[in-house]
Amino acid sequence: MSERLSCFKAYDIRGQVPQTLNAAISKATGAALARLLSARSVVVGRDVRLSGEELCAALTEGLASEGVSVTNIGLCGTEEIYHATATQPFDAGIMITGSHNPADENGMKIVRANAIPLSGDSGLNALKEETARLLQSSPPLQTGTVSHHSASFRDAYIRFLLDTTQITSVNTRPLKIHADPGNGCAGLVLRELAPHLPFDFSFSHMEPDGTFPHGIPNPLLPEKRAATAQAVRDNNADMGIAWDGDFDRCFFYDHEGNFIEGYYLVGLLAQSILTRFPGAKIIHDPRLIWNTREIVLQAGGLPIVSKTGHAFIKERMRAEDAVYGGEMSAHHYFRDFAYCDSGMLPWLLVARLLIQTGKTLAELVATRMQAYPCSGEINRKVVDTQAVITHMEHTFRADALQIDHIDGLSVEFAQWRFNVRASNTEALLRLNVESRADVALMREKTDALLRIIDTYAS
Repeated sequence: MSERLSCFKAYDIRGQVPQTLNAAISKATGAALARLLSARSVVVGRDVRLSGEELCAALTEGLASEGVSVTNIGLCGTEEIYHATATQPFDAGIMITGSHNPADENGMKIVRANAIPLSGDSGLNALKEETARLLQSSPPLQTGTVSHHSASFRDAYIRFLLDTTQITSVNTRPLKIHADPGNGCAGLVLRELAPHLPFDFSFSHMEPDGTFPHGIPNPLLPEKRAATAQAVRDNNADMGIAWDGDFDRCFFYDHEGNFIEGYYLVGLLAQSILTRFPGAKIIHDPRLIWNTREIVLQAGGLPIVSKTGHAFIKERMRAEDAVYGGEMSAHHYFRDFAYCDSGMLPWLLVARLLIQTGKTLAELVATRMQAYPCSGEINRKVVDTQAVITHMEHTFRADALQIDHIDGLSVEFAQWRFNVRASNTEALLRLNVESRADVALMREKTDALLRIIDTYAS
């Protein structure tokens, strides 16, 4: 049975509802987690997806069947579950979210006490096996007396954001920000956070709506960017921010509405944070690396590469006691936030930089974008991801200066490099290419790699 639980991924649970993730699986997962962690108290929350309420109710039944007291914080962001689990005496936290996946999908992100992630290497595989065993058990799981109540820790979470960024203490200049939650849950927090901030806000798609009337909140999709970019221009904003559905990622637009790749924000935030923590360790993913490594080394920090994925990055950050970690996919992790990723801290810190430097976001990243132009992440559906990766390694091995398999395949040459990897959350092959100050070379190599990939198209 466990092999059929395809919703269990490398570092979380995601699947199509009800085909691969449903109430029965959710209930069994709750009971299995309670047994695995000997949990007595668990906090749960959910994003705005229409299937979330049913899955949350089933999960709660499963937890209660093992005598767990469940605290439900309702509609929220994933980082609100992290914050609650890190600051309150819970044995675990579970966020029911499909993040940026299609509307008919949902999932779970699970952390232990102190917001320590549960991944394939640290309990998720065992959870899968126990869930499978419970689904096969006879008689089936009984419904326990549900010790369940609602609560909110949002005030404490907002105070944490303000205290950590100290955004209200800097000398302010007029700053206009356009915010686009994409009908996800970020609007719930922005509504309460904005009155504390010295900014002039404009908003679009603020209301949480699980029907996603303007499309899935995934600003990594190029087709999702046009509306936010136009809103930035229409409102003469200094900066635009958009979020995915559970707002653990935020995405940036400059004052002209240009989308800024998350890769360059990693370097910008690392540089800023190292001014406060000189010599600290910075974790980054292996997809795009040259810009980040150069900035961190120049700032006196130590760059350390980690396998892609929120659970892997968090585990490596804890092991290294790194002050900050960043992925080019717009996940940003902070030691001050229990080593977790946040979609609120990054934009507050960048806004602070704009105020302190008097520069635009475009000015802050322009030289780095010129020094290391990148393709941005390109996704393709292929028949066999491993066959593509093997083909590419055989094709480029002879001329490569360096090859590694930290995550998928990374191949480095003197003037350009690429990473290709299978997604851990979707049936996709992901490609990233960068060069040293040569846009034409980056585009030429990207096109060549895509021609190879497209021969395996599904």
